[in-house]
Order: sequence, then C-alpha cells, then structure tokens
Amino acid sequence: MAESKTNNLTRSATYELRQKIIHGGLPGGTRLFEVALSEELQISRTPVREAMSRLAEEGLLERAPGGGFQVRSFTFRDVVDAIELRGVLEGTAARLAAEKGVSGDKLQGINDILDSLDGCFQGFDAPTDFDSYSELNAAFHSRLTELCESPVILRELERVKSLPFASPSAFVLGQVETAINHRSLIVAQAQHRALFQAVVAREGSRAEAIAREHARIARANLEETFRDGATGADTVPGLALIVR
Repeated sequence: MAESKTNNLTRSATYELRQKIIHGGLPGGTRLFEVALSEELQISRTPVREAMSRLAEEGLLERAPGGGFQVRSFTFRDVVDAIELRGVLEGTAARLAAEKGVSGDKLQGINDILDSLDGCFQGFDAPTDFDSYSELNAAFHSRLTELCESPVILRELERVKSLPFASPSAFVLGQVETAINHRSLIVAQAQHRALFQAVVAREGSRAEAIAREHARIARANLEETFRDGATGADTVPGLALIVR
C-alpha cells in the first residue's frame, strides 16, 4: 500500500513538473531544488527526486553542474532533429506493419479515426476544430505505429514523443486559423489516408516514405511559428524551452 502511494505521488509530481516546464513556468536553465519543490507540491522529497529522474529520462531535465537537475534548453536544430527522428521511427514502424500484414479489425479502428478526422474540416470557410484534430491525430499516429508490434521501436518512439515539440500534434496545438494552416492540415490528412492505404496494400517502402515526408509538415509548421515571431508557451507547448 505504501509503495502504491509513493508511485501515485511520483506520477503526480512528474505530471505537475512536466506541465510547468512545457508551458513556460520553469524556463530552460532553471535549477531545481528538491526541498523547494517538495514544499511547493506538498509531498516528500522522495517522489520529487524520482519525478526529476523520470523527466531527465524524457529529456526535459539534465544534470546540473555540482549535482541535481536543471531544465534543458533546446536549439532550433535540436527540435528539427527530434522531428526528423520521429519521422524515421514512424516510417520504420509503418514499413514493418505493411510487410507483415495487419488484421481487419485493427485496420477498421484506424479507418474510423480517419473518418473522424475528416469531420474536423467543415469546409474551407469554416473554422477547423483544432482541439479534436489534435486529439484524433495523436490517436491515429499511436494506433498506426502500434501495428509494427516492435517493443524496441515503440519504446524509442515514446522517448522521442515525450519531448513536447516532437509529438505528432505539437504544432497543431494552439494554431491560429489561417488559410495556410488550413491547407497544411488538409495535406496532412491526405498523407494520413495515403499512409494507411500503403499499409493496407502491404507496400512497405511506400508507407515508410510517406511517414517520413509526413513528419516534415511539423518541421514546416515549426519554421512558420518562428517566422511569425511566436514567443509564448501558449502557442506551442515547449516553445519556451527553445533558444532563439
């Protein structure tokens, strides 16, 4: 019972700290102190220490000089490389899934998600439902990559996606509705359909290529975000960690 309580406190502390970091409450370079955090979160130092270790594994924290942890900062190149790596891993997962073949039940579930994604677009002049799109987009990517049934690839994908700006929906969250953004999501949805069809047709190389190209949309949206001069963490979670 005591161990379960400690685990729950650790999960809670990890979530609270992660939210503070990705939403700009703890900027890059901030030194974290166990005592201060345990008092702020009103829990003992043990779950706080474990939470910081977990966030270091995710890549949001790093060892500070002299011991302890500090919030990581990321360069633009770091973010680009993380997005590229996600594309490589998702491409590999898609190729493996296509090559081995997938059961009809699993494919139907993904097709249902794609149909729901279509429903996020009510027409060019109507606003896009970004919240629903973001949630469904994440579900599509998760369900599709799970088809590869490779614990190694899925583990590394989760590690990459734990960085807030490297997740599939990172640069969908908080976007302002514009013609460019609308077209970007339309293209992304067309790629979703093409990727799914390649897996169904067991075209491994085509599925891999589409998945890698699909990740480039996130990179393009990142570049557009920087060109527009967005500075707030409300625009994209984790943006405050990127060094200009």
